[in-house]
Amino acid sequence: MLIKFSMASHFSLDVLKPALQRRSRILPILDAALDAVAPERAVMRVLRRSGDELRAGDRSYRLSDYRRVFVLAFGKAAAPMARAALSLGLPIDDGLIITKYGHGPENPADLASLRVAEAGHPSPDANGVSATLQAAEMLRIAAADDLVILLVSGGGSALLTLPAPGLTLDDMQRTTDLLLACGAAIDEINAVRKHLSQVKGGQLARLAAPATVISLILSDVIGNPLDVIASGPAAPDPTTWADAWSVIEKYNLAEQLPVAVRRRLRAGLAGELPDTPKPGDPVFETVQTVIVGDNAIAAEAARRAAAAQGFNASILSTFVQGEAREVAQVLVGLGREVVAHQRPLTPPACLILGGETTVTLRGRGKGGRNQEMALAAAIALAHAPEAAPIVIVALATDGTDGPTDAAGGMVDATSLQRGESAGLSARRHLDENNAYPWLKTIDDLLISGPTRTNVNDLYFVFVFGEGNA
Repeated sequence: MLIKFSMASHFSLDVLKPALQRRSRILPILDAALDAVAPERAVMRVLRRSGDELRAGDRSYRLSDYRRVFVLAFGKAAAPMARAALSLGLPIDDGLIITKYGHGPENPADLASLRVAEAGHPSPDANGVSATLQAAEMLRIAAADDLVILLVSGGGSALLTLPAPGLTLDDMQRTTDLLLACGAAIDEINAVRKHLSQVKGGQLARLAAPATVISLILSDVIGNPLDVIASGPAAPDPTTWADAWSVIEKYNLAEQLPVAVRRRLRAGLAGELPDTPKPGDPVFETVQTVIVGDNAIAAEAARRAAAAQGFNASILSTFVQGEAREVAQVLVGLGREVVAHQRPLTPPACLILGGETTVTLRGRGKGGRNQEMALAAAIALAHAPEAAPIVIVALATDGTDGPTDAAGGMVDATSLQRGESAGLSARRHLDENNAYPWLKTIDDLLISGPTRTNVNDLYFVFVFGEGNA
């Protein structure tokens, strides 16, 4: 199985036995969800070759019509997505992979024909800028008789980084950190980043024009809006300078922004700088975009796996957003409803949700949004009389929840008691955004390592019947 638990515990097997029995049924369901959105499998579902014909989704391309083929893969899933494209034996003239540290090819020989660069995420770094400069140079030479294959996945916005003229990498890092810390949603963050970049918000398509572009996307954004995923480098950008500035005002960031960033945004707002390319711009006439995998595909795979194990399973929503600790209360409430009133399903039940929450930083602890959700759920479960049969799971499908080695957490009604017996205050850890050490101590961390995919987060409410059925 892909997913396991941190097992650094001093708890006896007898204490953990009921939880372990339930986990043995739950972990394969999580694995099934991740397997369904494995990047190579996702790409091969939509990209096929038969002789001279390359088919992407519902369109066909004759390879002999093109003088050169370029490949640019960026994001956490860049390496396996590129491996899928290479497996088709395409006549690639040049190619580049830009991915997060630790997410490079497991076997470098598989991608020996492509350049590979690892860079910073979620905050961009100098390696990302250097790699993006290489990508821009490659695309600038693309002509009308060239084919460009873009392989885009979660994390691409930070990894594909080329500051606009007058801005530095430090400006971008500080701005990104401010946006992440204030709890801004991903579409809000990207509205700002697109207007500080030379490649985001359709500007990568502008660089590649007039070449033919096939953009294959593993979506990590709720609802799959093309302009938001990885900041929409090859998609029309409906956001404006006014939209970007409204995000700054909403979170009261104007005075905290780097001076150069504030100056650029205000210049754009005043009409002194051109905006990003909009819908109808001719640069998009030769661009085809296909979503190869998303949260809904992972959720459906989990539903099937849960049903095969005898759970009454249902997907409630793949559009969940909000503060992680507040969403945790909703998940616990759903579980209590199943226990008390056998709705919307009867036990044994598996309610599946997907989306992406946010965390407003209040402390300096270690964790991620899924770990924070799990910790908040553990507190709520401990105070709910109907909670004994309920297990709450919060899973980051990329395997790295926040700046940690954990994928999330799995908690039940015993979690708080186990934490207290280890001398840990759940409330204090939550107040300090410090879920990681709390969950690790009680063996409730989910550990998968980098999955090299990313389709948002998955949340599960399991309600067991008698005998863990």
